[in-house]
Amino acid sequence: MQHHLALLGWEVKDKVTGFTGTVSTIGFDLYGCVQAIVTPKAVIEKEGGAQKLDPSQWFDVSRLEKIGAHPVMQPIPLKGDLTVAGADNRKPVR
Repeated sequence: MQHHLALLGWEVKDKVTGFTGTVSTIGFDLYGCVQAIVTPKAVIEKEGGAQKLDPSQWFDVSRLEKIGAHPVMQPIPLKGDLTVAGADNRKPVR
């Protein structure tokens, strides 16, 4: 389980479609499937300069390969770590 959760925050590429983005969610299915939501980078339109964000996609984790040497974002730690996840993440927990 920790192996799959370690994908959170990494930029990945789907081996089948070539779709790239950052892993924002890991889902564990009742029947053993482990999937990740991959969120693509925002694209800035040439005319007007507005940002466009394509929809995120679900992929089986076995189809994903990491891109780069480090994650692009770290998950917020859970209670018991240095900060609290969720709405009350402004102060350290001791």
